[in-house]
Parts: sequence; C-alpha cells; structure tokens
Amino acid sequence: MAAPAATRSDHPDQGLSAIMNPQFRQLPLGIAIALLFSPPARAADEPSVVEIETVTIFARGQTRQVQQLGAADFATAAPGTSPLKLLERLPGVNFSSADPAGAYEWSTKLTIRGFNQNQLGFTLDDVPLGDMSYRNHNGLHVSRAISTENLGRVTLSQGTGALDTASTSNLGGTVQFHSLDPSRERGVRVDQGFGSDNLRRSFLRLDTGEFGPDWRASLSYSNQSAEKWKGSGSQKQQQVNTKLVGEVAGARVSAFVNHSARKEVDYQDMSKQMIGRLGWNWDNYLPDWNAALASARGNWSRGETSVDDAYYAGAGIRRDWLAGVTIEAPVNDAVVVKTTAYYHNDRGPSLWWTPYRASSATVPVSLRTVEYAIDRAGLLSSVNIEAGAHQINAGVWFEHIDFDQAMRFYSQENGPSSLYEVPSDPVATRWHYRFGTHTAQFHLRDEYRVSPELTLTAGVKSPHTQSSVSTLEGDTKTGSIRAGKALLPQAGFNYRLDERSEVFGAVARNMRAFKGSAMEDSPFATSAAGFNAIRDGLKPETSTTIEGGWRYREGHTEASLVAYHVDFRNRLLGIQQGSAIQGNPVVLSNVGRVASRGVEAGVSVEVVRHLNWFNSASFNDSKYKNDFVDNGSVVAVSGKQVVDSPRFSANSVLGYDNGGQFGNLGATWVGQRQYTYLNDNPVAGHALFNLALGARKRAVGGLREVSALLAVTNLLDRRYIAALGTNGFVTSDPAGTAQTLLPGAPRSLSLTLGARF
Repeated sequence: MAAPAATRSDHPDQGLSAIMNPQFRQLPLGIAIALLFSPPARAADEPSVVEIETVTIFARGQTRQVQQLGAADFATAAPGTSPLKLLERLPGVNFSSADPAGAYEWSTKLTIRGFNQNQLGFTLDDVPLGDMSYRNHNGLHVSRAISTENLGRVTLSQGTGALDTASTSNLGGTVQFHSLDPSRERGVRVDQGFGSDNLRRSFLRLDTGEFGPDWRASLSYSNQSAEKWKGSGSQKQQQVNTKLVGEVAGARVSAFVNHSARKEVDYQDMSKQMIGRLGWNWDNYLPDWNAALASARGNWSRGETSVDDAYYAGAGIRRDWLAGVTIEAPVNDAVVVKTTAYYHNDRGPSLWWTPYRASSATVPVSLRTVEYAIDRAGLLSSVNIEAGAHQINAGVWFEHIDFDQAMRFYSQENGPSSLYEVPSDPVATRWHYRFGTHTAQFHLRDEYRVSPELTLTAGVKSPHTQSSVSTLEGDTKTGSIRAGKALLPQAGFNYRLDERSEVFGAVARNMRAFKGSAMEDSPFATSAAGFNAIRDGLKPETSTTIEGGWRYREGHTEASLVAYHVDFRNRLLGIQQGSAIQGNPVVLSNVGRVASRGVEAGVSVEVVRHLNWFNSASFNDSKYKNDFVDNGSVVAVSGKQVVDSPRFSANSVLGYDNGGQFGNLGATWVGQRQYTYLNDNPVAGHALFNLALGARKRAVGGLREVSALLAVTNLLDRRYIAALGTNGFVTSDPAGTAQTLLPGAPRSLSLTLGARF
C-alpha cells in the first residue's frame, strides 16, 4: 500500500537536495524517481529470496464483516504515517487529513458506513482508546498510542463490532490495533527517514531475545519533526514504546508502557470562498506578529476581509502515558481466563491566538487555551469456555475517568508565547470543570458449531455509563447524566459452501454513551439551565446494523462482497450558539433517524508471482430521515446525504515484493462529499495516486538486513479539499463562507534508510 510521505521543503539540506528541492516537482516523475532511487543489485552470494508472508485480508469463518491488515501491509508506510491512514484501502473506509502522513489530529477524519470516528470504537491490545475525538475526553489518538513501526496487525469490523470490544462509542464498526510481540531473537532495528519540508524521523528498536523461560522484551524510541507544507511551524513528536511478554505458571503475561510527547502547529481552517480569494497556500500569519496585530485592528493588506481569514497561529501540545498488562491463564483444557488492567494519563493544552480578546490597549490579541487533564483506569476480564460444539465467552469491563477541562487566557503584552511550550500564569479563566465518568459493561456470547459447514453466534452486551460535572471556575454546572441499555443483542451465522467460499450474516444493536465534556456534542456543553432542561429527556444514540455477504479464497485470490442496512436512531446534534471559534456553547438535541444502506466489494489477486493487485469499491447511501428545528426554524434535511460520507469510493493497489525489491502504486478515488446538512454546496470528488519503491538486502557485512524506501504521496500533485468539518458542520453554506475545510497536501516525498542487526 502506498503510504503517505511527509511534506515538501523549501529549505533543502546538503546531500538531500534531490528529494528536498521544490524543483523536483517540476521534473518528469519517471526521470526523477529513476535519478533518486535504484534498487541494489543482487550479489552472487546473496542468500536465496524468502517467500513473503501472505496476508489474509478478508477474515474467514466470521459471522460478520471483518478485515485485517498485517505487518506486510505496513512495509511501504512512509515515516510517521498514522495507523489510521493504513485503513483507507479497505472497503467502506473514508479517511482524510490535511497532512500527507495522516497524523495531524485536528484534521484527521475517518468515516465508515456513514459514521464518523467519534461513533466508532478503537482499542490497542484490548485497551480502549476512546472515541478519538480531537478534544478527547476518554482516550487518545492511536498516533500517540503507538508508533506505526510497532504494529503487528489491525483488525477492522465495518459494522457489527465484537461484543467484547471495550467501547461505548461504537455505533458503527470497531478498529482493533495489536502491537508486535518482542522477537525471540536479540536484535536492533534502526530507521532514518528524510523528506519534504525538512522531515526527519529516527526510529530505534531493541529486542532482548529470550532471557528466561520464554520471557522477552522490546524497547523503541522515535523522534520526528517536519515543517508544515504551507505557512510556518512544525509538527514534532517523540515516542517511547516498551513491551514485555512471558509465562508465569502456565499463564501468558503481556505488558506495555508507551509514552508520547506531541506538538503540532495548526493549518488555518478554510472556506471555499477563502480558497478562491486567497489561494490554496493561504495560512496563518506565523511568524509575523505585527501582521496579526494589524489584522486584529482591522488593517489588512494581503486580501483579507475579516479577522477570521488568518490568526497569528494555533497549536496543540499533548503528553501521554499509556500502560496495560494482560494475563491469559488456562484453568484447564476447556476454560481460559483473560484479564487486562490499564491506566492512561494525558496532559496538554490547545493554543489559539485570538483577536477577540485584547491583552491590553496596545496589544489587541491574547492567547486562549483549552487545557486537558485525563486520568483513567480500567479493568477487563473474560472467561472463554469450550463446551462441546459451543464456545462461550463472558466478560466485564469497568472504567473510571477523571477529566479536567478549562478555557484560559494569557497576556501577550511581551510578545507571543511559544507554540511548543505549555503557557503559565493565565490572566483569566473563562471556565474550569471536572468530569467523572463511570463505565460498566457486561457481555455474553455463544458460538455454536452446528455442523462442519454451519456456525451460529448469539450474544448480548449491557453497557452503562454515568457522567457527572463539578465546577471549579466559571458558570456553575452540576449534576449527572446516565446512558445505558439492559440488553444489546447480536447474532450471526457463517455457512461454508465449499472449500473456497462461504456466506455469512449478522445483526447487532449498539449504543453511544454521552460525552463528559464541556465542548462539542456533549450534554454539558451548554448552560446549567440548558443542561437541566435536556438531562431527563435526552436519549443516547443507538444503531441497528444488518449485514450479509460472501467470501471467496483460493490460493492467492481473495474476494468479498457485502451488503448492509443501518438504522441509526436518536441522532444527537449540537446546535451552535454563535461562533464556535470563540468558544460559544452548543445545545444538544435528539434530531431523528439516519438510514444507511450500501454495498462493499473487494478482491485481492496474485497477477503473477510476487505481483499482487488489490481492489475495493464501496457504495454508501446514508440519508437523514427527519427534519429538525434550529432556533424556531425547520431545517429540511430529510432525504439529504450524511455529511462527510461519500456515496462512492474506490481503492486500487498494485504491489510487488520478491524479497529483494518491493513497492506499490496505489490509487484512491473519493466521490462528492457534503459539509452542509442541506447538501447545498458539496465538495467535489478527487482521485489521488501514491507510489512506493523499496529494496532490501540481507546479510550485508555484519548486518542482518539493510533497506531503502522511497515514498511519494499525491503523485500527480492534485489540488483537492481533504478534511471536512474541521470547525464543525453547518446547516447551509450556498456562498461557501463556512471556515470548516482544509486543503490536502501537494506532492511530497520521503526516503527511509534502514538497518537490522
């Protein structure tokens, strides 16, 4: 799969000017690539090429749509690629981001079958990652949870996620990330990446090998920085990942501790009208502080027409610790007990230099922050029982979250604060709240093997959450709200037609709990009177998914065809009260139903030895079924397509790997998308191409392996709008003035050199 590279540079480094120089983009691509990259010739004494791992994408034997990517699929990922971006090749998945790596969290958007990422479920080694919203209240983004190099596999369930998934947001599918186990052999891996926009990524992994009765550990460190592809500012991240596995008294023990320190500088949210007036490369004023001050005074000289056309800057700082330990212990040959305990600590502010609040009479700009502090801990425990033709799994999940959220202002009287440091000494606090959320969930599932051909599954889960708020500063908010369902059923079947093909079907109900947060689509994101008015009548969002399909596998050929229908009820919509960028609240309301239906198809075939061609195509018809009322006016959205949910999308990846040389050419096509509920100003579809070329050679000197990878994203350098709804979706925007779009990155390149010893 052609993975994203980092961004283009205007400041080439000595020795790397070929790939860093913007003039590279003017060369014929074939000539440029040939000049940059030539796979090493095979030596006469080189060991024979090993067979490359065959990855099964469409999981067999499942009663629901399940697909999996493995380490071989990540081999062509450019340095710093988000694990979420790796999913974009799969049917039904729509991923977008304003940066080539897909790691810029403000812009990251993932939709599956009409549901956005806040309505999906995510876990890492069974540990919940929450709903992965930018203003996250119950988890963290997977890009901070683990380095992509340390991923072993990713499992996607587009519709009816597993009952035992620790999530209270998975109305749609689930994404389960699994880390690589430490190697049984001692070893070192070193990768150094370079690329456009002064991209630098260093990755080091140490594997201890076995040092006891099947005990082994790994430790990795990564350090990445890259300038934005337009404007000024850098994206920086350091990560440490550790993992330990072993056995104690016949029980398998697995533990990890991961740390991330991320600092990212924002791109300016754009509108269609701004793109036409100011150009695709328009951005914030950074580092020109005087221009930001002049704009706040209403003095513009670059084509601006309001203070919202550009700010001085915006940024985000996040520091996370995530730890988990799992013990899987067989009681006897038929009973296995598995328990996972975890803890997550998150700290960091989002920064915005606002022209809406002056620092003084002479400095009309101040720094506004939204500050976050998450402490959450949880426990999952399950028992798996094999009883004849039945395989029974039952378990519980408990989690408690303490979440502090505050909006503060800092004087800029002495000049702008650093974008990369947490500010101190606020001059004012608009509000500061503490939220406590308790979650308890029980599940029970029975898989019954009726015959060698037929398998039936049935089960239930019972999620319950309670979120409460206390006021530390600002307008008083108190009280709590509950969300829960006694029984959310799930059932399915799998029937094997012959050795090559099978049919399956499933039905499941799911619920999304309320957010314990002061912002976005949370019942607390309003006044105390507003919360008291809605708390007793507000209903949690629910969905019923029905899906069925056919899978085929013979040799190196796989295929899948799936149809689905989703009934989404009690949709929650936050009605914004004024400008979102100024921090004004929303009032949350149930606004009716959404009906989704669609078809997903995928096929993977080995064209000739070592050459694989993967194709997927999706049709998704997600429509609002009810109008809603906004400030006394009826908004006629019934029959309109769901925002940021393209009706048509397709992916094609032609990949080659003979053990020595590898690479792929990928194409992604995304159809027209909507960012208004009335569908009155759609974003045009686009097609993107990505290229990766690599070579590896084994047993070079004292090294086990050396490798090189050149990755090119947006190969044809297309202009397109990537992320929608970055500043919220709007009811209508016929004039194209809503600042809620982000253009995609132009062509960018990266070169990664690696060694293993």
